[in-house]
Amino acid sequence: MGIFGRKNTDETVTATATVSPELAALTGDYSIDPAHSTLGFVARHAMVTNVKGKFNDFTGSLHLDGTDPSKSSATIDVTMDSIDTGSADRDGHLKTADFFKTDEFPTMTFRATSAEALGGDDYRITGDLTILGVTKPLSIDLEFNGAAKDPFGNERVGFEGKAEILRSAWGLTWNAALETGGVLVSDKIKLNFDISAIKNA
Repeated sequence: MGIFGRKNTDETVTATATVSPELAALTGDYSIDPAHSTLGFVARHAMVTNVKGKFNDFTGSLHLDGTDPSKSSATIDVTMDSIDTGSADRDGHLKTADFFKTDEFPTMTFRATSAEALGGDDYRITGDLTILGVTKPLSIDLEFNGAAKDPFGNERVGFEGKAEILRSAWGLTWNAALETGGVLVSDKIKLNFDISAIKNA
C-alpha cells in the first residue's frame, strides 16, 4: 500500500476513508537519512559510454499525508561541491564555470509542489528544481519501497525515483565536439534517487 493514496476509476486521487489504517499511520514529517540515501545521475560520455555520479552532501525533509496526497511535500538541498564521479579531475572540472560554478552557486534545491498516485506503489512528485539560480519544473517518478522500524527504533520509509532532464534548460551548455561526430557530454541527464527517511519524533 502506497503512501500518497490511490486513483479511483475516473483518474482522480483518492483521499478519503478508503485509506487503510496502516497508510494513515505513515502520515507525518520525515528527515532524509543521507547515510542511507543516494542522489545520483548518469550522463552519456563521448557518445559511447555512461558516466555515473552522485552528491555526497545533502539534506532533505518530507511531509507525507496518507489521507490527502495534495498535502504531501518534499524539500532537498544539495551541496554542489560534494559532487563525486569517481574522478578528482572530472569533479574539479564540474565545479568550475564550465558547469556548476560552485563558488557562485553552492547549492542545488528541489521544492515539491504536488504529488499524485499512478497506481500500485508508483507515484509522481512534481516540483521546482533550481540549478545555477535557474528554476525549472521537474517531475520525478517514485516507487514506494515500504515502511519499517529499524533496530534503533526509527520509523523509516523508502522510495526509489527516476527522472530525466536536459541540462541545457538550466544553462549547463558546455561541451566539446568529437572528431568522429557528436559531442563529449550528453544534454540528457538521467537522475536516480534512493531515499530512506526517518519519521521525526
